[in-house]
Order: sequence, then structure tokens, then C-alpha cells
Amino acid sequence: MPLGHLVREYQHGESLESIRSHYPTSSLEQVCGAITSFLGHKSAVEGDIAGRERKEEAYSAAHPAPPDLKVKLKRVRQQMQARRTWTGRESELRAEPRGRIGLL
Repeated sequence: MPLGHLVREYQHGESLESIRSHYPTSSLEQVCGAITSFLGHKSAVEGDIAGRERKEEAYSAAHPAPPDLKVKLKRVRQQMQARRTWTGRESELRAEPRGRIGLL
């Protein structure tokens, strides 16, 4: 689980339980530990994240994605976000076979 992603989700107001649900192989304790580490070393972690984001932006500028791919990726991101916030009660969601999501 990338620390930068966890930190950004945390900074955008996601609960620890919600963040954990985005990384099914991680435990709540691991997410809490990562956020605790971030809070203890905030300036260093934010500097590292900013540096990585600059590198990603430079790479994207040098290697632009085809416009149709950008549209498809944007649509998928919106669908994923909608699934995460569908009920606002992520803890009530459970995984079902073949990727379906159901309420407990």
C-alpha cells in the first residue's frame, strides 16, 4: 500500500476504516501505523510525496496518454469513486463473487 496514497486519502477526510477497505490485503492496524508514521514525520513524508508527484507530472508531460485512453480512465475513476461513496457506509459493504458488492 503506497504511503502517498494513504496520506492523500487521509488528508481528503477518508476514515481509517474506509482507507483500509481500499487495500483488502492490509489490516486496520497497518493503516493506523502508516498514518501514525506520517503524522510523526509529516514534513519529510510530505516532501517525499511532493517529489514523487513532480516526477509523475514530468513523466506524464513527456509521455502523454492518448485522448481516448484519458477519457476511459476518467470514467473508470469516477465509477470507482461512486462505488466507494455509494452509501457512505463502507463498513456495511461486503464483497460477493464475481466482483459484485452487496449490503450486509
